[in-house]
Amino acid sequence: MYLNLIQIAESLGVSEKAVEGWIRDEGMPYTPDRGRLLFDREQVAEWAAERGLAARAGFLARDVAGLGTSPMLGALLRRGGIWRDVEAVYAPAVFEEIVNGMTGATAAVRKLIGARVRAEGGVTLAPVGRGFALPHPSARVTLGRDSGLVALVMLKDVLRTGDDMEVNRLLFFIAPSPRSHLDLIARLSRALACEQVREAMAQGETDDVILRAFDEFDATGRKEP
Repeated sequence: MYLNLIQIAESLGVSEKAVEGWIRDEGMPYTPDRGRLLFDREQVAEWAAERGLAARAGFLARDVAGLGTSPMLGALLRRGGIWRDVEAVYAPAVFEEIVNGMTGATAAVRKLIGARVRAEGGVTLAPVGRGFALPHPSARVTLGRDSGLVALVMLKDVLRTGDDMEVNRLLFFIAPSPRSHLDLIARLSRALACEQVREAMAQGETDDVILRAFDEFDATGRKEP
C-alpha cells in the first residue's frame, strides 16, 4: 500500500518538511512517481520502528486491519461532544475547538487539521436535508483506530449553504482514515433516517437522550427510519 507525503507526515505527527529531511538525512524509503513522493507502508513502518518511532506511527503500524470500519456512532459522539446554542458565524471556530480536543492524535496532527479547518474551503458542509448537514475536513486525514470523532453542533440561527439550503444541526465528523470516511458518511446518513435519532437532535433533547438514541441505533444496526 502506497501513501503520499501528507499521509506520512500526519501519521508521524510531523511537518512535511520534517519528512523530506528524513528522506534526505535518514534514508527514509520512498518511491519517486512523476514528481510525487510515494511511500510503501510496510517499509516506512519498519524504518520508523528502527528509530524508536513505532509508537508514533499511527496507521503505519501493522495491526491496521480494523481501520476500514470506524467505531460506533455513540462512541464517536462522546468523543466530539454536543455543542449547544452556537451562532452560525462561530461554527468554524467551534470546529477548530473540537479538533483541538481530539484524542488519539498528536498535538502536531491536531494543529495541522486545525489549520486546514480554518482555511478557506477547509470544511465541506455537505447538507443532507431536513435542516441537517455533515460538515467534515475537505482534505482526508489518516489518524488511527482510536481517533476520529462526531460532534453535534446545534445552531441558534440558520446557516445558509452555497446551494441556498438552510441548516441548523451540524454533525461535524473526522473519520479515522480515508477508507473509513465513506463508511462513516453512510452510517450517519442511516442514523438521520432513523426518526428517534433525528428527532432527538432536531428537538434539542438532553445529551443523555441524544446519546441513548445513537446507542440504540448502533445496537440494532437499523437501516430504515
